[in-house]
Amino acid sequence: MNISVLGCGRWGAFIAWYLNKIGHNVMTWGLADAPQFIELKETRKNGMLTFPESLEISSDLEKAVERAEILVISISCQALRSFLANVGKLDLDGKSFVLCMKGIEETTGCRLTQVVKECLGDVPVAVWVGPGHPQNFVKGVPNCMVIDSDDENLKRKLVNEFSSELIRFYFGKDLIGSEVGAAAKNVIGIAAGMLDGYGYGCLKGALMSRGTHEVGRLIKAMGGNELSAYGLCHLGDYEATLFSQFSQNRMFGEKFIKGETYTKLAEGVATSRALVELSQKYNVEMPIVNCVDRILSKQISPQDGLSSLFLRSIKEEF
Repeated sequence: MNISVLGCGRWGAFIAWYLNKIGHNVMTWGLADAPQFIELKETRKNGMLTFPESLEISSDLEKAVERAEILVISISCQALRSFLANVGKLDLDGKSFVLCMKGIEETTGCRLTQVVKECLGDVPVAVWVGPGHPQNFVKGVPNCMVIDSDDENLKRKLVNEFSSELIRFYFGKDLIGSEVGAAAKNVIGIAAGMLDGYGYGCLKGALMSRGTHEVGRLIKAMGGNELSAYGLCHLGDYEATLFSQFSQNRMFGEKFIKGETYTKLAEGVATSRALVELSQKYNVEMPIVNCVDRILSKQISPQDGLSSLFLRSIKEEF
């Protein structure tokens, strides 16, 4: 299968490497002046992996789109709409899209598949979500992930074509839940990092329990299946997001508490603001999401905010 991976950051580079490794004809695309692209183009390495000669590298977007049957997109989710404005100028006949990023559009509250449909029309689109870090995958450490789509044929095709001993894919059954759950876990990851910053890691169990509960409520209110919050897209991704040394959202939260600068992308920051808007729109109480957003926007101190989460008025658990 001819596949182009649009975006060559940490995750995008791994996806290109992985899909090439399991036998697909892959091109990776990136902006010509982006540091990650320059490094890959000049050295075929990025600090985690080495691209084989069979994996083509290009900064020609038209070429990358034209050659592929499947277009995998792995960029910052907040840049998706502007990126698709350029993609939409090209011939997309017969193309299917796979989104490999986790977030909610901050300015609109749209799920990312909704952004694709708004920009490109009724194209086939799927999401690839679930736990795992490239640093572990390239060492041969396996994990389980999910592919979900409203297009049943595309979903089954991708699961069959992308599965291997390294990644076992499950068929998602709830696109709303898969997208919202995957996005929201990054916000819970920031909260976990904040707890780590204070040395309160023992509270992550409570954070996981209550976080899953409130995200499930939002998914249900939006028309999805609340049980999706307990699947691989959300709860199943907590180890990789709330505990791993490789989690950028967790690390962002920890650095924030310590007053240290963190320069890598933490998608949960913008997503927290989007989820606050969605919680208000659907009248769903989301104390953890609201707390993270208020701390990040400096409306409350981290100490007061985190204390309020775990010292709330006495109530029944369920």
